[in-house]
Amino acid sequence: MQDDGFRGLRLTNTMTRSKEDLRPLDWREGSGVAPSERRVRLYVCGPTVYDFAHIGNARPVIVFDLLFRLLRHLYGVDHVTYVRNITDVDDKINARAARDFPGLPLNEAIRRVTEPTAAQFQKDAEALGCLAPSVQPRATDFVTPRGDGRPDMISMIEALIARGHAYEAGGEVLFDVTSMADYGRLSNRRLDEQQAGARVAVDAHKRHPGDFVLWKLSSVEEPGWDSPWGRGRPGWHIECSVMSEAYLGAIFDIHGGGLDLIFPHHENEIAQSRCAHGTDGMAEIWMHNGFLQVEGRKMSKSDGNFVTIDDLLSTGTFGARTWPGEVLRLAMLMTHYREPIDFSLRRLEEAEGMLVRWAKAVAGVEAEAAAIDPAILKPLLDDLNFAGTRVVLDRMVKSAERNEDGAKVALRSALSFLGFDRLPAEADASAAVGGEVEADVEARIQQRLEFLRARDFAQADRIRDELLGKGIQLKDGKDNVSGERFTTWEVKR
Repeated sequence: MQDDGFRGLRLTNTMTRSKEDLRPLDWREGSGVAPSERRVRLYVCGPTVYDFAHIGNARPVIVFDLLFRLLRHLYGVDHVTYVRNITDVDDKINARAARDFPGLPLNEAIRRVTEPTAAQFQKDAEALGCLAPSVQPRATDFVTPRGDGRPDMISMIEALIARGHAYEAGGEVLFDVTSMADYGRLSNRRLDEQQAGARVAVDAHKRHPGDFVLWKLSSVEEPGWDSPWGRGRPGWHIECSVMSEAYLGAIFDIHGGGLDLIFPHHENEIAQSRCAHGTDGMAEIWMHNGFLQVEGRKMSKSDGNFVTIDDLLSTGTFGARTWPGEVLRLAMLMTHYREPIDFSLRRLEEAEGMLVRWAKAVAGVEAEAAAIDPAILKPLLDDLNFAGTRVVLDRMVKSAERNEDGAKVALRSALSFLGFDRLPAEADASAAVGGEVEADVEARIQQRLEFLRARDFAQADRIRDELLGKGIQLKDGKDNVSGERFTTWEVKR
């Protein structure tokens, strides 16, 4: 029987507004790809490394890391290629490079400017429990023709002009949106609603208001690369069309990114790629994570609620303390990836409470890769339903706390698979006070919970205060899914 590559995974496709079975292209009949060479191919738009990444950038990093982990489990580590680009072609970056390193070639100057922020992004992603993608190409390496024959931006623009999809005007090369019959299908916008989307200035010389920049000429004072249209720099969208093709081909399986990228960025990627290659599509499935706000408001530097990943991990400027990366990871995953998320101090505290409880339940136990419970996977197969997986984890935690046979290893393995290899240090401290003391504390906690259920708050407070006097601090929480109250504890430092 022909293996069509379906492993039970269904994902919401923005293009069709429906859930679809993932059947990777390399597994399809007639693909001509040998079984040993088959790959599930995933592309996700990465950061612009002008400055440190903010917490809105963290969400797609975490969401698509979870997908990457799931794909590796379903198809095998060697059969998944995940490409996440680094955008270092940007007018602000170019200007800073020319100002700070005027004596260096442009690409080298840009590398000097962006290396610290790119390195910080990698450090942030690792702290969030994310695996490194298979490839992380830099946009500057794909502007001009390459020695290895991989695609480049200038060559793709030339192909678009030759095919009648692009034109020169006013010192720019522009994509002609009217040359593509179904332009706007991803964002579901009519052509007369389109607005130009580019990170470089656009003048009034376009044939249609929706035409967007592929190449922009640079003045003598501005950085640029030599091209058939004069010295200049590329528009925003062309880079992802080129880098995705370079490592995944003209058509691939999954393209991901934030909801804010649907239009204009992803819409224009599709237009460029399809028209340059003469194909009916670019990616089989388009996935988009929802918006993020902070404490109920849109994140904005002017509103004073702009938060970087590094702020949370290192500087202590959110909630007057630093937060472990695993707490940020869980706080992001607690809301389904397609839904809007309100990132708040309360959410971080709730996530930390859960993680401390998990950590206590698996203290001293190592993960085993072969021990992943299928029940953990089942909800994830339904469009990355992490909420369903949390219900399973809650059951596993209770089994581990009861010391049921194999329960601790199963829980630790599940957490490792989900990207929670590191667990809060508070749990390690609480587990280190000795078995007898730990058992006594747990017994007192259960007694206190009984008092709370009976609404005898005086007795509950008495137990809390007695434990605090012995250096044991209690933290109460409530599971969002089951609604059950739980209490964790730590040795007060």
